[in-house]
Amino acid sequence: MKARNFHYIKPASLAHALRILANADGEAVPVAGGQSLLAGLNMRLSAPKLLVDIGDLDELRGQSRTADSVRLGALTRHADLLTSDLVAQDLPLLRTAAPHIGHLAIRNRGTLGGSLAYADPAAELPACAVALDASLVLGSLLGEREVRAEDFFKGLFETDLRPGELIVAVKFPIQPAGTRVAFAELSRRHGDFALVGLAVVASMQGDRLDKARPVYFGCADRAMFAPSVAAAITGLRPPFDDDSAFAPAIRQDLSPDDMPGLRADTRLHMATVLTGRVLNSLSERAAA
Repeated sequence: MKARNFHYIKPASLAHALRILANADGEAVPVAGGQSLLAGLNMRLSAPKLLVDIGDLDELRGQSRTADSVRLGALTRHADLLTSDLVAQDLPLLRTAAPHIGHLAIRNRGTLGGSLAYADPAAELPACAVALDASLVLGSLLGEREVRAEDFFKGLFETDLRPGELIVAVKFPIQPAGTRVAFAELSRRHGDFALVGLAVVASMQGDRLDKARPVYFGCADRAMFAPSVAAAITGLRPPFDDDSAFAPAIRQDLSPDDMPGLRADTRLHMATVLTGRVLNSLSERAAA
């Protein structure tokens, strides 16, 4: 199956791209790496009339750091997360998650902004953005606005992007010294979409877990912060081998659906097992 007919334009600047999107009456879709969009076009799950190629816009590139945050341009490739010294130093969760994103060819083409805009509930980077309490910088002809990642994802492939808007960059708060991160996912094969995944950012108060932000993905309609789990694991000491302390909270926060070959209760069991693994990893890994 091939995509329906569409028009294509490659704007010369970000301002040009925003003008095109603003005047397209919702019929234009930006494309950069195209790792999700082009597959959807070929399967005719999406049929935009106009593709706006933003892949060469310098305004959407770059990495920078201030005293308060790290800013990554929307065109940051997944592969860049594995090679950037800035990411390694200040955003180790992204570096830990990046090898789980698809395969090498996908990581070489796929972008941070594209992954967040597509909002696949089984994708790694939306979960990391929520766990790190990132903010998305959204640009339009009206200017820029910032939206917390936790508020940006609204549902299944649904976001807070308004007509004419584009993700320009993502801002990640600098984590306090001693912050710890951990990430893991379960999939049928490496590179497949996650059946269940978990990203956690936390700190340790002495030998007890403190200020945890557990975010599950692959088992809800979006990357999901789990407040009941956060409360249940706060104050626990490693090792986290007794899941009775947090298993009820997982069932309170997550309501996965059955899927072919995998029942909902099995996915909840997988989430429980994965939580213990991630928490034990968390107790050993420092982010800064």
